[in-house]
This record gives sequence, structure tokens and C-alpha cells, in this order.
Amino acid sequence: MAGNRFSGGGPSRPHQGGFLRRPGASKLIVAAIAAAVVIPGVSACGSGYTTGTLNAYAPADGATFIDQVGKKCSAASNGEYNIVTHALPKAADDQRLQLARRLSGNDHSLDLMGMDVVWTAEFADAGWIEPVPQDLVNTIQSDSLPGPYETAVWKTKDDSEKRLYAIPTWTNTQLLWFRPDILQKYLGKTTPPKTWDEVLSNTEQIRAKGGPSYVMVQGKQYEGLMVWFNSLLTSAGGQVVDPDDPSKITLNDTPAHRAATEKALEIMRAVARAPGHDPSISNSDEGSGRLGMENGLAAFEINYPFVFPSMRSNAAAGDVAFFPEMAQRYGKLFADADNPPADSELGPVNQFVRTKFDFTRYPAVNAGTPAKVTVGGVNLAVASTSKQKSLAFKAAQCLTNSDAQKVYSISGGTPPTIASLYDDPEFKQTYPMGDDIKAQLESDASSTRPASPVYQAISTLLVAKLSPPGGLDPKSGVDVLAEQVRKAIDGEGLIP
Repeated sequence: MAGNRFSGGGPSRPHQGGFLRRPGASKLIVAAIAAAVVIPGVSACGSGYTTGTLNAYAPADGATFIDQVGKKCSAASNGEYNIVTHALPKAADDQRLQLARRLSGNDHSLDLMGMDVVWTAEFADAGWIEPVPQDLVNTIQSDSLPGPYETAVWKTKDDSEKRLYAIPTWTNTQLLWFRPDILQKYLGKTTPPKTWDEVLSNTEQIRAKGGPSYVMVQGKQYEGLMVWFNSLLTSAGGQVVDPDDPSKITLNDTPAHRAATEKALEIMRAVARAPGHDPSISNSDEGSGRLGMENGLAAFEINYPFVFPSMRSNAAAGDVAFFPEMAQRYGKLFADADNPPADSELGPVNQFVRTKFDFTRYPAVNAGTPAKVTVGGVNLAVASTSKQKSLAFKAAQCLTNSDAQKVYSISGGTPPTIASLYDDPEFKQTYPMGDDIKAQLESDASSTRPASPVYQAISTLLVAKLSPPGGLDPKSGVDVLAEQVRKAIDGEGLIP
């Protein structure tokens, strides 16, 4: 990502969360890289452990900040425990594989794990993670937003009801980003579209008058395509599998569910085939979406919050051709990476950015019904192989409390799961889109990806059929997708 002036997990790992950096991103990146050098990597599995030493394995992009918080927690414990942070590989699949190897090898030195939100069912069914003690559950549930909380809940065959198997640590959700100046110039308004039909209609009107014609989405054959499909599907009233019975496929089991799946596929194909569409849509991801918007090719973009500070800093550097006013007004403010503007200075800057690059909630499938946007992020779990589970849960509380999540959100750039932090003044300065993010993490506007112990197989097999989106046949595609989910559940086909 050299030269992009932004950092984080958005482009490479949308399901774990795109990182939103504050001004002075390059300084933070350098600091993070320097710190990462001293964070132990993942070594060969071992079986020993040291009393009081808690080994925490964290996603590469967030390890520096978990290490930072872990040191504070260790100091505050007055010698009761010492958290040692280990950075997992950068790719989510590699992270999952490393943890699975350690857990299946009964590694007693593994205590805490930063887990992708889609792993809960698989790890719980395998007996690899400990359910959260009930005395903590009540506090976590009352503090957490519903969307992130739901990603950490599962019911194994030994459970009488769903239980909390991990602690929400940070989250993410996509928004609709748009060019208000383009809307004003070509449509005579600045109000953004509220539905996918309006996005397509507005884009065609803009294109017909000579304006930008791309709608930036994630159409590449990878997890980002699964996220797009899942958000459309759940927004249309459907789902991949029954949340209470993961062996039951619900893509085509009723006329209503079939219609929802078909509608999701229709929208994907319409975006991919629209006049003047992005010709590289079948290879598009979060990074290319950001670039397409900054290069003036699109009026609309579906993406994570990391695109806002990217636009802000790149425009201030004079690298966004349609926004020279940003460099003229704020170029000096952002010129010295070693002395970035303070959070308190961002209010007017953010408002100015929004004159050319603004945001709104994810477009709905059905007018009047909020979209149900797919939740990303990371949850913290205690390994069943740990010999210090009680101590690990005590440390986990510290690693996920409001002070910790404030570090992750403001310094690390990942939205918090704790509802009260969205009212924090510092958070509001860094996240002008915070209210929209919070709204999309409520129960009526959020969705999880299929809760299943074979999710990895489901996702891999589905995106193979969803790609390229321009080649979809909405009517016949419904049964094709259902067949792929059946193969995943039955253990057939490609399993990563």
C-alpha cells in the first residue's frame, strides 16, 4: 500500500475491519511497524506454559495496539499476570490455520486469541474456545452493540441454548460514500440515494450527462464478494442458512426466501452490467474502490470508514484532482507527518472534506426498510487449552473494556463494539461518520454472515459461483448457490 497514505485491514481483510487512521497516519504506521518488530511472531506449537504469563495471539494489523493495551493491563494487575502479545500472520486464512494447529495440538501456552467474527461457530463446535462466564456475559451484553455481540454467540450440541463464546473487541460496517458536488452538478441535489435502485438510477442520469459512471463495490472472488452478497441477501429478507439450524439451507426453501436470493443476485448483476460500469469490477476490492473514488471515476462507493481519512490526507497532499481546494486550505496542516493536527482541529477539516466526499447509510434493497449490513471485526476468546482460564478471562476484560476499545478505535482505527464510546468527544472528532456506524450495528440494521462451523467452505464455494457478478443468472443462480451450500455442509467440494 505504498503511497496510499492510509493503513489497515480494509483492503486485505474486510471481514476483520478496515482501519481508519487519524491524521499523521504515516507517523503511526512507522511507529506500528517499529513496535511490531519486537512483538513475537507465531512459533512452533509448544505444550508448556509459565504461571502468570498469558500469551495473546492477535491479528497482524491489530497486534501493535493489543500489545500496547496489554502492557497497561499487565501493569495494572500488580503482578497478577503479564500479557505477552504474539502477531499472527496478516492473511485471515493463515491466522485461522495457525490457531487451529495450536489448539488441535493441545498447546497449553495459548491463552487468548483475537478471532475473526466468522470463526465463532467452528471454534466453539471444535471445543477450542471457552464459553464466557455468566457473570461477565451480563456486563458484556449490556455494553455491546447488538450486531457485534451476535457474532460472538453460538450453540454447540452440548449447549441447551446459545452462549457467548468470545468478547467483542472491535467491529466494522460498510457505508455508502458519495460525491455531493457531482450530485449537485448533474442532478441538482445533494441528497444521496437511499436504495440500490436509486444508486443505479442516479448513476445512469449522471453518466448520460457526462459525469462519472462507476459504482465502486467489491466484485473480486474473495471474502469481500461474500460480504456484498450477504448484505444484499439479508437486506432483501433472506439468509444463507437458518440461524437456529445451520444444517438447514434457506436460500430457496420458501418462495419469500427464493425471491430474496434472486433480488440480491439481480442487484449484483445490474451493478456489474450498468452502462459505463467499472470494467474491472470482477477484480475490484476495497483498495481499488478507494482509488476509483479518489481518481474521480465514481459518484458512489461501498466501502469501510478507512476511505475517509485516505481522502482527507491524499486531497490535502494535492493527490486528488477534483479536490484542489483541500490542498490549498489544509495542505500545510497535514504537511508534517511528525506533527499531525490534533483531534480537536479535525472538526472543520472533516466538514470541508464532506463538501466533496460524504457518507450515508448503506443503501436499502426495499424502500422504507433499512439495509441489514454485514458486521466485521475481531472478538477475543480464551483457548480451551489454556491452563489459566480464569486469569485469561480477567485479562480479557481489561483488553476489551472501554479504555482499551478507545485505543483500538482512535489509534488503531477500528470502530468500537461498546455503545457508549460513540458519544465520546475524542471518538466523535475522529469518526464523523460514527452515528451512522452505530446505527448500522443495531439489531434492525446489521447482519452476520452464515453462522456455521463450515463457514469457510460455504464462503469459498459461494464466491466461486458469484464471480464474476456480471455473469450471474438470478433465476437459475438461486438453486446453484443452494447446491454449493449443501456441498459445504456435507463436506464436499473445496474446503480451505
